[in-house]
Amino acid sequence: MIRFTKSETNENLELKLEGDLDIESTEVVELELIPIMEQFKAVSINFKEVPFIDSSGIGLLLNAVQSLDEKGIKVTITDVREEVMDVFDLLQIPEIVGDGVFV
Repeated sequence: MIRFTKSETNENLELKLEGDLDIESTEVVELELIPIMEQFKAVSINFKEVPFIDSSGIGLLLNAVQSLDEKGIKVTITDVREEVMDVFDLLQIPEIVGDGVFV
């Protein structure tokens, strides 16, 4: 299960995720996190405490980044663990979402 904390400054939001981003956490992200993120101009998602992501989590992340980008919301993903970044790199996620998302 995924948990999150949020920190707001002006029109920016920082989300710190904790736990696995998998099929069990998609509902939390879709129903709680995405509506929150849509209220800001820039969103930073901290992955430091995310040890695992599965295909449903990757799909959800891709959809969220694309949806927010279409609304003019800048998304960055930070502090990704090496094992999770290896999965992202293997699937070419940084190339798919574009420059500047993974920092």
